[in-house]
Amino acid sequence: MSPNTVASYAHDVSVFLDAFPGVAPADIGADDVASYLAGLGLSKRSQARVLSSLRSFFDWCVAEGDSASNPAEKVDSPKPGHYLPTVLSVEEVTAIMDSVDLGARFGRRDRAILEVLYGCGLRVSEAVNLKLRDLYLGEGFLRVIGKGNKQRVVPMGEMAVSAVEAYLEDRAVVAASPADEEYVFLNRDGKPLSRVSMFSLVKKQAMLAGVQKEISPHTFRHSFATHLVEGGADLRVVQEMLGHSSILTTEIYTHLDRSTWQADVLEHHPER
Repeated sequence: MSPNTVASYAHDVSVFLDAFPGVAPADIGADDVASYLAGLGLSKRSQARVLSSLRSFFDWCVAEGDSASNPAEKVDSPKPGHYLPTVLSVEEVTAIMDSVDLGARFGRRDRAILEVLYGCGLRVSEAVNLKLRDLYLGEGFLRVIGKGNKQRVVPMGEMAVSAVEAYLEDRAVVAASPADEEYVFLNRDGKPLSRVSMFSLVKKQAMLAGVQKEISPHTFRHSFATHLVEGGADLRVVQEMLGHSSILTTEIYTHLDRSTWQADVLEHHPER
């Protein structure tokens, strides 16, 4: 599993075990797991993720001989409702891009990050780990190492290419250690920019642009895919660009598109 998945699972299990101090895993039953999940106050989607963590943990306990059975397997996974992610309009994306002060010390870097998140539909972890050797600016594409260490090639539009080229002029004078010199996006100390920093950047620029929606770097990925589908892009092409292993994951963007035109019809229908 990826380091982020490992950290997430470890956190879920640690918090769970803290709720049962002094209790051995073998003495924890299905009712205990079900009650714990119900008391978390989380969404059904988040509960399902925690349950997945606990199932993996108890599978390990069984394999190690510390438990006779997996109590989490006897708990039904919460069924999340139909989830539609937050999506920015083209105008909101433009406003956020334009809110970046290109004359500021890290202005061109920040603009390049936003252009890559939106223009290439990258996950935040993919943007953080992007290497110089993954950029093919002359050809107009970049290579991404996604989930499961799978590689994919994503086209870059002119705006993304121009923004990255401009940033690389600034980056050329940043002193990075040999271990970090291959990373594209660096902080003031020449270290790879963190996920937290990218989250903060997105929220700051959204606020400066007057965008009221609660967004994250992933919102640009959702917006990228939605705008492609709205523009008539083939769903298989969108799946390939996003790096989804299943077309079922990509199909959510057809629902988003449908909700958009449905709202438009209802707004303008004479008998609304």
